[in-house]
Amino acid sequence: MKKILLFIALFAIAGAIDAQTTTTPPFRKEIDAFRRKDSLEKPAPNSILFTGSSSFTKWTDVKDYFPGYPIVNRAFGGSQLVDMIRYVDEAVIAYRPKQIVIYCGENDVAASDTVTAQLVLDRFKTLFSLIRKKLPNVQIAFVSLKPSPSRWKLEPIYVEANKRIKDFIGKQKKATFINIHDAMLKPNGEVMTDIFLGDNLHMNANGYKIWQPILKPYLLK
Repeated sequence: MKKILLFIALFAIAGAIDAQTTTTPPFRKEIDAFRRKDSLEKPAPNSILFTGSSSFTKWTDVKDYFPGYPIVNRAFGGSQLVDMIRYVDEAVIAYRPKQIVIYCGENDVAASDTVTAQLVLDRFKTLFSLIRKKLPNVQIAFVSLKPSPSRWKLEPIYVEANKRIKDFIGKQKKATFINIHDAMLKPNGEVMTDIFLGDNLHMNANGYKIWQPILKPYLLK
């Protein structure tokens, strides 16, 4: 009887280990989809890589906003900075861009009430150092975390995270902080409501029209 119970226990442990080792990491499918797309039409070198989370993913017509700019959009919606760190080689370094434009960090805060502005900064610093190590001369631009009606309660953390990342970037070479946050607020300090889709989180065309003239001066032709 003891041998049977031991066998059952060992079988259960083996099954648990196998499940852990065969579980697909978050966003693996999205990264694989990028690779398939690139195999059919390889992005030109020296492009401007837009990467990060859904505010870029949903900007499907971004090239129409910046005609003449060699933009490659490889953002994967829902991602956090930890996901960008995990896939930095495949989703960033592999493209060998001349400029990297990052929008990410908003989901980190929304995912857990234990994520502070300092933790967002720490994660960004890790990502920044990984990119800089492999691509020492690339221009890196960070687009500030945006406000939104659905995440308005997180606004103080976003504001503080923006401040800390801006301060960090200000001390780095070939790095830029792009503030789109303030332009999305009403004169009374509340977030605009007519620039979002029905979920009050993702932007509609009116929101991207606000972003376009702010981002354009920072993009490399």
